Amino acid sequence: MTAVRSRGGDWARGLAGVAVGVLAGYLCSRLHTPIPWMLGPLVALAVLRVLGARIDAPPGARQFGQWVIGTSLGLYFSPQVVRDVAGWWPLLVAGALFAIAGGYGGGLLLARLAGIDRTTAVFASVPGGATEMAVLGERYGARVDRVAAAQSLRILIVVIVVPFAYALLGAQGSDRYIPGMATFEPGGFALLMLATLAGAALAQWLHVPNAFILGALAVAIPLTAADVHLSSVPSLASNAGQCLLGCTLGARFEPDFVRGAPRFIGAVAATVLAAIGMAAAFGSVLAWLSGLPALTLVLGLAPGGIAEMCITAKTLQLGVPLVTAFHVTRVVVLLLLTAPLFGLVQRWRRRPER
Repeated sequence: MTAVRSRGGDWARGLAGVAVGVLAGYLCSRLHTPIPWMLGPLVALAVLRVLGARIDAPPGARQFGQWVIGTSLGLYFSPQVVRDVAGWWPLLVAGALFAIAGGYGGGLLLARLAGIDRTTAVFASVPGGATEMAVLGERYGARVDRVAAAQSLRILIVVIVVPFAYALLGAQGSDRYIPGMATFEPGGFALLMLATLAGAALAQWLHVPNAFILGALAVAIPLTAADVHLSSVPSLASNAGQCLLGCTLGARFEPDFVRGAPRFIGAVAATVLAAIGMAAAFGSVLAWLSGLPALTLVLGLAPGGIAEMCITAKTLQLGVPLVTAFHVTRVVVLLLLTAPLFGLVQRWRRRPER
């Protein structure tokens, strides 16, 4: 009976959170803010949660949002786009190496500014998934609560700062890459979503990080690349996915978040803003070397999550496939190399002097 009541309470708080998120998303869309259906719910739930409101994201909201967004992004990868992405591999490698260096450099800076141990600081700063970095950090003795808090705050800052900065710059592309299917077909849409859901479920079963977005992409990209066009993803579904992701991100914040460690929060904010600045600088250099648009490359290098940055690229029409490729590559490389590299550095630092 207690478990039933608990689940009922979770759903009640989740539905309240969705109601707030929908209202906030609608208001932001009327105000023409960047990525309104993600930004509105994220900020609204984060503020209300910090103020003590008992609202939450419903169970499965993150997975549903990632599944819809991953399916939508996969429709951009036509045969021509896949060929283009293959030709961009040096940029993708450079972006992944930049993310590793930025994560470790940001960690050392965070440790100094916040007065915390370097292990916690590094895993709090590497721009991988919040859950994945917390799990990896725990293996090496990092404070999981600090890692999770810093990763959540990083996403919040990037999702607010980057889109608004682009809006202030008047950045609006004329992306030559468009989804392979422009029309909505109810039957085809059902088949497409079932196929990508199967891919997401398999990725989840295999314990792939960010399973629902990477699993959906793993199905949608090959289908589009093979010129199998079932349906477009309607804007209502895309907005719903963004809203649920925004609710999930906002629900990570707790009432004691600001009061608990103001120095730590300030230090995280400073290092995230520095990381955004470094991404802008390095993206400009890559743009000069490659001839590709700087705004697209900066978005590909920004230390946000896959879904958040790719939604920004889609909304602003700024090279969705390239931004998606950058962030997928970054996440895969960081998840594969962060722990081994950290272990190597630890062993090197413990090596006795000769």
